[in-house]
Amino acid sequence: MKGMVTSMKKYSNIIQWIVAVFFLLAIPFSGLHASSLLLFAAALLIAPIKPLRELLSKVKIKNGIAVLLAVILFFTGIVISPESNISSAPTESTTVSDTTVLDISTQPTSTYAPSGEVVTDLPGTGELPAELTTLFETHSRLGTEAAPVSSPDIPAYSGSAFVKINNNTPFFSKDELKTTGYESYSPLDRLGRCGVALACVGRDTMPGENEERKSIGSIIPSGWVQAQYENVPGKYLYNRCHLIGWQLSAENANRKNLITGTKYLNTKGMLPFENMVADYIKETGNHVAYRITPVFEGENLLASGVQMEAYSVEDGGEGICFNVYCYNVQPDIKINYQTGKSSGTAAVITTARDETLTTERNNEKIVYRAPTGKRYHLISTCAGKNSYSVTLSQAKAAGLTPCQKCAQ
Repeated sequence: MKGMVTSMKKYSNIIQWIVAVFFLLAIPFSGLHASSLLLFAAALLIAPIKPLRELLSKVKIKNGIAVLLAVILFFTGIVISPESNISSAPTESTTVSDTTVLDISTQPTSTYAPSGEVVTDLPGTGELPAELTTLFETHSRLGTEAAPVSSPDIPAYSGSAFVKINNNTPFFSKDELKTTGYESYSPLDRLGRCGVALACVGRDTMPGENEERKSIGSIIPSGWVQAQYENVPGKYLYNRCHLIGWQLSAENANRKNLITGTKYLNTKGMLPFENMVADYIKETGNHVAYRITPVFEGENLLASGVQMEAYSVEDGGEGICFNVYCYNVQPDIKINYQTGKSSGTAAVITTARDETLTTERNNEKIVYRAPTGKRYHLISTCAGKNSYSVTLSQAKAAGLTPCQKCAQ
């Protein structure tokens, strides 16, 4: 019996030495710092060193208690070690393509809060957490700088409603990535054309559960010369196309957010991407940086197409990431982009300017203006071949005065 006890003590001492050595080896692996003292003390407590055991016995600390204290000191040293904090930021990055992209250098200068109030700057809230900032700086899904180009640099329409830009890589700056929603719309230019619409869309920008869509028929975007054709779904050639869709922004008759777009652009080009973003937000509750850039050639009143960029913020583009150009065309219909007029081989039901569609404009009086003129006209031919229709209130708001020939 006495020999068995001696043997057990011997094996116990061996095990304690092994554990003590393990504790000591943990010091260089965890890094040299103040907590290393705890690891060293744990090794001393658990090691069967005779002088130390005698000292502990004098202060009435039994071997079992010493082992327990050693274990506690060891794990405390590991937990408070700086080396135990593991960064969640990715370290991999790949080279971003330098493929030429659309000119999106013009930035919006006014922002609409959900209430409709105009503010001058993007919201300061919703800044990216530190880990997402690191993700932005290293993630290969974001481009670095947009090179100025014009519409002719985009491939000609060849049967597809859209084409990828910059290998589908969007361009957003760090300041444009937010974890709270905002919307920003450019002012109309001197021709009444829309500019860039920038937003970070999420559940906080989308319409409420019981919110109903309101009429947008009072808005007359540039290039709006409506026509009907048998071979166009729904007959009408043009739609009032939201840059940032209603389902993402709850924006109704915001003239800075509506352009003249073909049925094809609206339903085959833009809508599938818009639906993709809306579905993602509903499923995840995350935010998506979203920018729509209408592209006009020269002083054309009708956009040749729109560039759509999107990037999901909270997951670093894993859920949503695209950069495409959607063509403002209608198959089998010839369009004059300078004016918005159209023609086609299919039977035309009606082709007229909005003066024949007064119900869409709330019966407000329609007048005509030239792109660079200072007067409004009651007769389109008096305004010139490049004239387009506007409401009387819009003409007056633009500072136009009545033509002395036809509007007196």
